[in-house]
This record gives sequence, C-alpha cells and structure tokens, in this order.
Amino acid sequence: DLEDLLGGLIRFNKVSSSYDLHPVLTAACVAFGFVYIHPFEDGNGRIHRFLMHHVLAERYFTPEQIVFPISSVILDDVARYKDVLEYVSRPLLDWIRWKSTDRGNIVVQNNTADYYRYFDATAHSEYLFRCIERAVDKDLPEELAFLESRDKFHHQVTSIVDMPERLIDLLLHFLRQGHGRLSSRAQRKEFAALSKLECTKIERIYADLFP
Repeated sequence: DLEDLLGGLIRFNKVSSSYDLHPVLTAACVAFGFVYIHPFEDGNGRIHRFLMHHVLAERYFTPEQIVFPISSVILDDVARYKDVLEYVSRPLLDWIRWKSTDRGNIVVQNNTADYYRYFDATAHSEYLFRCIERAVDKDLPEELAFLESRDKFHHQVTSIVDMPERLIDLLLHFLRQGHGRLSSRAQRKEFAALSKLECTKIERIYADLFP
C-alpha cells in the first residue's frame, strides 16, 4: 500500500492549492499523513516535521527566509504531541490484524490503507495552529531577543579581553548553565587565561544582558 498511499499524499498536496485550502490544514494533513504511512525504517519523524515547514513555505504562509520554530514547540511538550498522534493510531489498533515475525517486525493481515488515506485530521490541524501561534507569539521573539543579547555579549566581552568567537559562545554556554556564574572548574580549565577581575566583569555583563 505504500506506493499508493504516498502517491495519494503527493496528489493531495498538489490539488489542495486549487481548492484554496488553508496552508496550515494542508500542512497538517500532509505531515501527519506521512508519519502515519511511515514508509521508512528510520527518519519518518524528521521528514514529518520537515513537511510541516515545507508546505507552509511552499504556500507562502511563512515569510521568505523565515522558519517558525515549530519543532522546538513540539519538543517542549512531547506528551501533547504523542496524544495528537495517538488520536488516530490508538483507536485503529482494534481494527488491525497483525502478527509478529522472527525478525521482530510485524505483518499486517488485513487491508488497512483506507484508515490512513481518509483519517480525521481535525485534532492535528488544531494542534499545528496552536504550535504556530506559540512559535510566533513566544518562541520566535524570545529567540530574537536572545540573539540580540548574544551579539551584545560578544561585543562587550571582546572589549575586556581578546577571545575567539567560538570561545565566547562556550563562555556564554557555561554562564547559562551556572545561572550567571562561571564555575571554578571552568575558570581553572577552559578559561584559565582569564583573571579573577575579568571573570567578575564578564559575569556582570551576563547579568545585565540576561536578567
């Protein structure tokens, strides 16, 4: 059934534009439809999340050269994501006859193609709308604010000490882990070249930029 189901998914993606279907609805149907078909042994989830972004970009729903951080929203609440996946997959278990193989796989013994061809994507569409809403209203502004503060951190640190950009990023990472404090271990090892006074100044810079 894989070839037929994937062909139908591709055709749906093409014709949905002709029917003026909302891009988010199309993205939900295509992305979740793909993950239910599950054509590969590995990588289906990554392709599924890529398809969300691809369909939205293809229909100019997202601004050019902008990618909504939908994946980070999903990873932030994996339990909710699993609930949406199981909205379709769990009830189907009662209708699928299967047996296990010697290699640890399963063989489906009845015709199940229509279950995946015509699944109810209401919950998936609502979920994707909520992911986009949070990405736009919260995650994207926070990421932009962080990048702006990061650039200022780089500039102010280099005004104190000459340090490669890679090392400044590592310094920022350690400060974030230490809630604004550079650990004694980091001062002895990765940043042994920094004086106590320089460490104190850098910690103050971090506190001002990342309150």
